[in-house]
Amino acid sequence: MTEPQPILSADELIERYNAGERDFKGIELAQPDLSGADLSNADLSLAKLPGANLSGANLCGVNLNGAVLQRANLANADLAGANLSLADLGFANLSGANLTGANLDMAILFRTRLRGATMPDGSKNQIHRRRQR
Repeated sequence: MTEPQPILSADELIERYNAGERDFKGIELAQPDLSGADLSNADLSLAKLPGANLSGANLCGVNLNGAVLQRANLANADLAGANLSLADLGFANLSGANLTGANLDMAILFRTRLRGATMPDGSKNQIHRRRQR
């Protein structure tokens, strides 16, 4: 069995997804622009996508177990049913994201923005911090 070719760009990832490929385990792309992309049910476990723009993306059922998404923009992304266990979402923006039914077990949420996000239990996150002066 031949080894899959490495993915070199966000465009190539989308192209391969549209061709039917779903296994992208361990891919590494720095600051890819995947805004609005449909990557539903893809395996992105252990992916390294720091600074990724996934705003408005369809990530329903995506496996992001152990993925590195530090400083990623996931605003208004649909992550319903996604597996984010052990994912590093430090400093990420999940404002307005749909996390209904998502698995966040042991995910790193240090300074992650969740304003207006729909949480895994279906509740809306209305918490926001006041800035200290």
